[in-house]
Amino acid sequence: MFAVFLGVPFLQTVQYSFFDWDGLSLATWAGLDNYVAVFTDRQLRAAFGHAIVLMVFYSVLPIAVALFLTALISRANRLRGMSVYRTVLFLPQVIASVVVATIWVSIYSPDGLLNTALRLVGLDSVTRVWLGDYSTALVAIGFVGTWLNIGLCLVLFLSGFGNIVPALFEAARLDGANAAGEFFAITLPALRGQIAAALTLTMVSALKTFDLVYITTAGGPGNSTTVPAFEAYNRAFNTGQVGSAAAVAICLTLVIMLVTALISRLQPKESA
Repeated sequence: MFAVFLGVPFLQTVQYSFFDWDGLSLATWAGLDNYVAVFTDRQLRAAFGHAIVLMVFYSVLPIAVALFLTALISRANRLRGMSVYRTVLFLPQVIASVVVATIWVSIYSPDGLLNTALRLVGLDSVTRVWLGDYSTALVAIGFVGTWLNIGLCLVLFLSGFGNIVPALFEAARLDGANAAGEFFAITLPALRGQIAAALTLTMVSALKTFDLVYITTAGGPGNSTTVPAFEAYNRAFNTGQVGSAAAVAICLTLVIMLVTALISRLQPKESA
């Protein structure tokens, strides 16, 4: 199953990346030209740069917010309806990406919820076509990623928090530790494995972003929201640059593998 559905297609993609091919006519040998273009083509460099920006919104912000919420919850002896809160916060993860993108297109539209709320509080000058503005389109997509991943990170952290021995918090309080002291001395070290898992899932999600960009902006306005996965699709199926698309896909795969390997070093070592 692995060989048929992943191994063989991957090797074919590697092969395509060394050729100039439009998908129909005879392919010509290109050597490493397609890979060189990943570093020299401004549009491709920008696409990878946009992916790095999205990593902040998809990973750093959700993890920071989820850790803050976990710290608040850790101070509550008992919070009613926790299972309901977890379900609601995790709900964006189970909604189809097309539905999520459509919802946020409506929110960001000129007469959408965001602009309407800004007008109600007298901030008419701030309103704009958020997904059609060069300066805000990428950030707008990024905040969708933040909204998507907060619930995932919080569920991971709460599951890890549930494994912490309550006596540790009682001992820390008897020693005079405040909320911040408890969090940094007990909660944060205990969640190291969950943080590593959250970093892996959210950063890979940011690097692989395609459907959200495709539906909301199609890489626009101009090329201000293009990302590597979108560039690979666009070049393979719209502009007839299959070899270049394959090289982008291979480079993206290598970046994801590198990021995953680096994050794995954060995982706590299991004792023998």
